[in-house]
Amino acid sequence: MGIQELYSEAQQLSTAKMRDDIVQQLYDRSHQLCQEGVSYTKSDRDLRTEKLDAIFTSPILGFPIMIAMLGLVFYITIAGANIPSAMLAEFFGSLEKYITSFFTLIHAPAWVNGVLVLGLYRGTTWVISVMLPPMAIFFPTFALLENYGYLPRVAFNMDRLFKRVGAHGKQSLTMAMGFGCNAAAVISTRIIESPRERMLAILTNNFVPCNGRWGTLIVLSSLFMAASYTGGVKSLVTTGVLIGIVMFGVIVTFFVSWVLSKTALKGVPTHYTLELPPYRKPKIFDTVIRSSVTKSWSVLVRAVKVAAPAAILTWVFANIYIGDTSILMYAVQFLDPFGKLLGLDGYIMMAFILGLPANEIVFPILLMGYLSTGSLTEVDSLVALKKILVDHGWTWLTALNMMLFSLLHYPCGTTLLNVYKETKSKKWTFLSFLIPTVIAIFVPFVITQTVRMLGLI
Repeated sequence: MGIQELYSEAQQLSTAKMRDDIVQQLYDRSHQLCQEGVSYTKSDRDLRTEKLDAIFTSPILGFPIMIAMLGLVFYITIAGANIPSAMLAEFFGSLEKYITSFFTLIHAPAWVNGVLVLGLYRGTTWVISVMLPPMAIFFPTFALLENYGYLPRVAFNMDRLFKRVGAHGKQSLTMAMGFGCNAAAVISTRIIESPRERMLAILTNNFVPCNGRWGTLIVLSSLFMAASYTGGVKSLVTTGVLIGIVMFGVIVTFFVSWVLSKTALKGVPTHYTLELPPYRKPKIFDTVIRSSVTKSWSVLVRAVKVAAPAAILTWVFANIYIGDTSILMYAVQFLDPFGKLLGLDGYIMMAFILGLPANEIVFPILLMGYLSTGSLTEVDSLVALKKILVDHGWTWLTALNMMLFSLLHYPCGTTLLNVYKETKSKKWTFLSFLIPTVIAIFVPFVITQTVRMLGLI
């Protein structure tokens, strides 16, 4: 490190220490003045807030409570979304018969029915069936926690950890937004004043699984990790697996933030004053309606807009043949050796590449490839789905690696577009694609080679 760099770092540390000293002196003096000349009586609401804060922001209890709250939200979402998702899928499936009959009645060419029904219709309806029920539960539940006043306590607890890795405590709030949609979370990083720390939040937000990835994570954890359980226990085990996946994503977020803060985004973490609002009774009706209708609808519309052309493109690739093989299968055969190194296969790699516009269509594209139907495929039951996967060589290791790859891989097209709009930089947009891609390749590769070396599979 050169003299100039040492001087710059020392100057930053000196400035930060001076600012902390000034803030501490102001606080101490204010506290002294209040004790000497001001008398006040705490209301019952103030006393209740202090008691709750002693629990929710406790260095010992704060983090376990956060994990428990997250698990509760996941459990409610998983347990509550299954039946509505199945009902929507059944409804769209029955409606498809009438649409197909209409095209038959007007003697439409087969390719028209293929593009519009087997590609466009099935692709968009899959997204709606998979996304809408979880969003309609997840967003209101999370909004109720925010309305109650709990989320600012999460930012308070996380601030200490983010400062240690050179980031900003407000990043925890943008991470929470990422659970719903990473594209929206990139925009929410505007709440971070420091350009350096805002860039850290943008580059690492993708390690929080968005709503488009929940379907894949829930299905695979249920089919392979909680396969031997039933009923409520199965939902609990699935929830536990999801918490583990999310915690791994948080660890990766901290690690990448620390590395970037020591290399490309050097600097001293800024400090901010976080006012903890009093706890209040949530406005349940207003909150649920606002979150269910406004947030869920806006995210769903975005997903459908992106998924529709991707579904059409997938159908076209699967139905254009060069010799006896479709373009889609040529891609699978080309990607298969690389996929095997990661404990995956060419079908999975192809599905993620074609799923760049929207994570929601990765799984239906994968099924389409396995069944070689040339159309986005819906499966009657989870039992049938697992049989398809097992018949194509899937094991618990395949499921684990796909879950990790889904968690860590590059952002969707809409998120990348938002990164460019927010940063106005091709370099940072490319890095937001490259960093998670490298990590998504490295982690499954290490796990797969380790498992094979130890003879565990």
